[in-house]
Amino acid sequence: MSGLEATAVEAFRQIEAGTLDVPALLGAAGQIGQSGDVAAVAALYQAWVDRNPGHPLLYAVLYNLGSARTALAQREPAIAALEAAIQANPDFLPPYINLGLLLEQGGNAQAAVGAWQSAADRMAVVTAEAIEGKLFALKHLGRVLADANLDEEAEETFRLSLTLDSHQRDVIQHWINIRQRQCRWPVIRPPGAMGASALLHDISPLSLAAHRDDPLWQLANAAHSTEAETRKPQGGLPDRDSVWQKAAGSRPLRIGYLSSDLCNHAVGFLTAEIYALHDRANVEVFAYSTGGRQSDRIGLRIQETVDHWRDLQTLSDSEAAQRIHDDEIAILIDLNGHTKGSRASLLAYRPAPIIVNWLGYPGTMGSPLHNYIIADDFIIPEEDELYYSERVVRLPCYQPTDRQRLVGRPLDRAAVGLPEGGLVYCSFNEARKISEESWKCWVEILRQTPDSVLWLLVPAESTQRHLRNLLSAEGLDPARLIFAEQWLNPEHLARYPLVDVVLDTFPYGAHTTASDALWMGVPVITRPGRSFASRVCGSLLRAAGLPELICRNDAELIALAVDLGTSPEKRLRLRERLRLNRDSCILFDTPGLVAALERLYAGMWADYEAGNLPRPDLSNLPLYEEIGVELSHVPAEREDYHRLYRDGLKAFGRYRFLSSDQRLLKNAD
Repeated sequence: MSGLEATAVEAFRQIEAGTLDVPALLGAAGQIGQSGDVAAVAALYQAWVDRNPGHPLLYAVLYNLGSARTALAQREPAIAALEAAIQANPDFLPPYINLGLLLEQGGNAQAAVGAWQSAADRMAVVTAEAIEGKLFALKHLGRVLADANLDEEAEETFRLSLTLDSHQRDVIQHWINIRQRQCRWPVIRPPGAMGASALLHDISPLSLAAHRDDPLWQLANAAHSTEAETRKPQGGLPDRDSVWQKAAGSRPLRIGYLSSDLCNHAVGFLTAEIYALHDRANVEVFAYSTGGRQSDRIGLRIQETVDHWRDLQTLSDSEAAQRIHDDEIAILIDLNGHTKGSRASLLAYRPAPIIVNWLGYPGTMGSPLHNYIIADDFIIPEEDELYYSERVVRLPCYQPTDRQRLVGRPLDRAAVGLPEGGLVYCSFNEARKISEESWKCWVEILRQTPDSVLWLLVPAESTQRHLRNLLSAEGLDPARLIFAEQWLNPEHLARYPLVDVVLDTFPYGAHTTASDALWMGVPVITRPGRSFASRVCGSLLRAAGLPELICRNDAELIALAVDLGTSPEKRLRLRERLRLNRDSCILFDTPGLVAALERLYAGMWADYEAGNLPRPDLSNLPLYEEIGVELSHVPAEREDYHRLYRDGLKAFGRYRFLSSDQRLLKNAD
């Protein structure tokens, strides 16, 4: 039985026993919804509704049931559920909105207007006492809708929440993310009376990476995020100094890998092989899992190849920190960073003498907790180290790969809905990475290659329709956009050979997806920027021996994509090089990467023992953030880019004393 099946069985058991509360129901539905099994989600909600007819939060569950029925195209049952939600709580507004949409789609515009008017009338009688409950319900409903890829409904739910309270940092982040996922450009279009600056102050680091190629702002934003989301430790760890002195000595270094994603997730896929390859004469490997999916194929494989597996997900931050501390870890590798599932408040206890940022989040942590960031000399050239709070250490290539990955049976184009003939461009990056700039490049490439199609991985049907409408508005046939289904990783890899050329996104480029394509022998075209997330794909291409596929700007990317698209011989030569180099190139030399990692770890420990452990410089970052938030664009040239920030700092200096920092204000006088 899979982890999701176990979740569903346990949820139904608790419903029957009458012990499943609403937060637990929403959590179980969210986990099941991530697999795409909306029918199971609907069945779960229906079972709970049948068992709890008088529950005070019945209206919220009925609303979710209506949303699930809508996703399943079960129009009449969806309407019935939404009407029941309104009857259960006439002051709860989202059902009116979705009911109106269903009625309008069914041709009953008058009834739709009536539903929406009822919602507007109800807004006038919202009481202060009800607002907190509404915000709670809206937040969780929006999250569940997003998990089920009902993006339009999720955006409207978050928007409504922000009109009630515009100071909800987490809801702002959800709203921006869902706008990015829908390719709604411009993404920052403030709801209600909010200003753009208010939204951008609370944008998440991951969303910012996809919003603008601006590493100074990304550094400042990361620092802001760390401060906002890290709880102050309650007490300290006992005997920390004496434990740290024992952390190495004559024994192998104890290395801890901390992550919520040691499972069927990009981090799990990338790191699955490295744990077994560590030289036990040099290191002892601990894995600290903070995520719930531990029994899938990758999770079980990792458990079998580490020396010690620790499940921290049910422990508090202080308890988890104590567990790491008791294991006498020398170096703790944070494989989450600013991503979902991060345990920054655990790290605030400093359970190990050295904390390292690697792989999970493509950028700086802007944190007082992390000493090092692992990269390579392409992703972070020496002259770009000012954009990072950590000391930069480098591998030959930053990203590991799993040479033992499973690949499904070969496929033909008809099996995946592709035309038998013609040229197939592809981007399997998440929809939130598709920027307006990337889209314009792709449209021009399609325009210049009339026999081509573009294959995308965009789960939400509403976003598929939106992108097809955008393509039609450009005078191109919307049928040239083809959307892939979400498949398990082995089958997903098996469809790459059907692709002719992979197109990268900007400014948040392909990482795991680029590695997948190159492993399967498919050329990838990228254009790096300044930021970490924009440069990973270029690093992978260089390490694979294809540096000529790295472009300097959009015009070069378009020209190269068209050239390869119209030159089958060039594509064939690139595929042959990838095939011949796969067993010898740096990108897929996982044993070499692990050996290099161990050398980095030894150097970090030497720094610690010599009293040279790096301390992050976070000076003036609130000022850099203020400047970044207000900028409308960033210049292409490095000196022009830096000049914008220097001018902003000078403006601050006209009315306050500034301290020097190690970035652009090295001499505050």
